[in-house]
Amino acid sequence: MNPVLFAFLLTLFAGLATGIGSLIAFFAKTTNTKFLSIALGFSAGVMIYVSMVEIFFKAQESLVAEHGDRFGSWITVLSFFGGMLLIALIDKFIPKAENPHELHKVEDIDSPPSKENLMRMGVFTAIAIAIHNFPEGLATFITALQEPTIAIPVAVAIAIHNIPEGIAVSIPIYYATGSKRKAFIYSFASGLTEPLGALFGYLILMPFLSDTLFGVLFAGVAGIMVFISLDELLPASEKFGYHHHSIYGLISGMAVMALSLLLFI
Repeated sequence: MNPVLFAFLLTLFAGLATGIGSLIAFFAKTTNTKFLSIALGFSAGVMIYVSMVEIFFKAQESLVAEHGDRFGSWITVLSFFGGMLLIALIDKFIPKAENPHELHKVEDIDSPPSKENLMRMGVFTAIAIAIHNFPEGLATFITALQEPTIAIPVAVAIAIHNIPEGIAVSIPIYYATGSKRKAFIYSFASGLTEPLGALFGYLILMPFLSDTLFGVLFAGVAGIMVFISLDELLPASEKFGYHHHSIYGLISGMAVMALSLLLFI
């Protein structure tokens, strides 16, 4: 399969997992909190391990080859924390009530909405999910394009992360419109911003892709993934009340990622 098409399909798969979260919100009576706690921990484990063990060092290898040990290592570290800063700023400027990374459960759909905030919640949630998913889509695409062997578990981890996010988007959209159908459509469509991030990477960055740009992007991707794991996935997993299940999921995710990397040596 064409590498670019493969990267796009994986990004599309990861992004549209928000639709699964939307379906869970409307067809499940309660949230399977134990499963979600393990799954979110697993997703965090995959992303932390692959970022720190594989992606960071691939970026450093590329940058050191171009700029030498000292300067190349400095660029790698700065790019890594630059990725963290980017996603942190995105979270910073999105109001907490509309931030799709704020945890919601299926049971929340029965909560009485505040009528005066319905439209605001609907509009800002749509904007928030688009802003959040764009850099995630770029990160998934770049990873899939440059390292196909680790792309599938990374895409699965992003998809798991997007399922509760889909629930978080569906609920306020439902409050805003009164329609479960519209809430599902908006949630499903919001996931399309991930392949839009991939499209940006392909159209804007690919023509200029060099070893230096690749290294900077890859190190930034590692930073984004680590931040998402520490700031969103693990806290969300803990909030369900299953601390040990969260850690078991985290370790399992790391082990699965380690095994998948060993198989391709």
